[in-house]
Amino acid sequence: MGKRPLYFDYAATTPVDVRVIATMVECLGVEGTFGNPASSSHLFGQAARNRVEQARRQVADLVNAQPTQIIWTSGATESNNLALKGAAQACQLGKGHIVSSTLEHKAVLDTLAQLQEQGIAVTYLAPDRDGVITAQAVQDSLRPGTFLVSLMLANNELGTLTDIAAIGQIVQEHGALFHVDAAQATGKVSIDLARLAVDLMSFSAHKTYGPKGIGALYVGPRAQPRLRAQIHGGGHEQGWRSGTLATHQIVGMGHAFSLAGQLRVEEHARILALRTRLLQNLEGLPIRVNGERAEHVPHTLSLTAGRNFSLSDELALSSTSACNSASNEPSHVLLALGLRRTEALRTVRLSLGRFTTEDEVDRAAQLIEQALRAPVP
Repeated sequence: MGKRPLYFDYAATTPVDVRVIATMVECLGVEGTFGNPASSSHLFGQAARNRVEQARRQVADLVNAQPTQIIWTSGATESNNLALKGAAQACQLGKGHIVSSTLEHKAVLDTLAQLQEQGIAVTYLAPDRDGVITAQAVQDSLRPGTFLVSLMLANNELGTLTDIAAIGQIVQEHGALFHVDAAQATGKVSIDLARLAVDLMSFSAHKTYGPKGIGALYVGPRAQPRLRAQIHGGGHEQGWRSGTLATHQIVGMGHAFSLAGQLRVEEHARILALRTRLLQNLEGLPIRVNGERAEHVPHTLSLTAGRNFSLSDELALSSTSACNSASNEPSHVLLALGLRRTEALRTVRLSLGRFTTEDEVDRAAQLIEQALRAPVP
């Protein structure tokens, strides 16, 4: 096997932290906490249940929520489906109006398209020139039948942040529910659900150095009577999501979120310094940073080159979001931002993370420079 490429695709998925792996292994095998957490009548089930509830507290602690408000799912995609479809069913399918945006992840956009087929009206807000959905745009889109607003906190391609505090107040005053996809935000920004007017929030473990296949949905007090389950068969998770709980994955997510809370401030400063170093190394090259003028997390960089180029296989990054990669089509986010198709196809996303080093940043900049100075392919 040849030399491993440099990994700059943390927004697609993060490697599982070795500390998280060790915790997960404790829940596997005959000597581990392998019992069914729904079986509380014997010691094995009780031990598993205790680990599950500890993990629920860890997830809740990161976002300052109550543990009972955290519902386990298979990932942010399922959480988004439960939030959107569950709210629509409670509102009676075929009636009502949802507000979202053209910047959302396909897990939201495809779900909204399915709801539209069933009669729900959807308004897709366009971003401003900096890639931001403004509170004023949300305010202007609300109407008497609006029962839900769904927006992401941190954009998965641009890293831009949505002002969910201001938008939440507007949505709450209107009487609608506010759903936030926070898959790209945990561990990167402070989230305080005790203060924010957010009713539903989706989380993913594998974007935060936890395992794939596990996520969670925050269900706040205003949403609890206005949400309908999508998976039935046993009434688990307070009736909102049936199915045997995957103890090892849940415990992994809990530990990953606990570490994210402990390391957030330190990691933010370190990754911001790496981002600054990378951009300094790229100065003078025909590149622009998309969404740079907006408030953003430092972890994600969307770079559009002024000419065609071909990058070395030594650099593992994304030319589009993970949800678009199979089609090789231009990113819908970049097109919504106003980029022409040809510009979108000349755009790459570099995302930095916990294990990115200065040497890797320097080498990545060198490879990008070589690609842009090489003859046009």
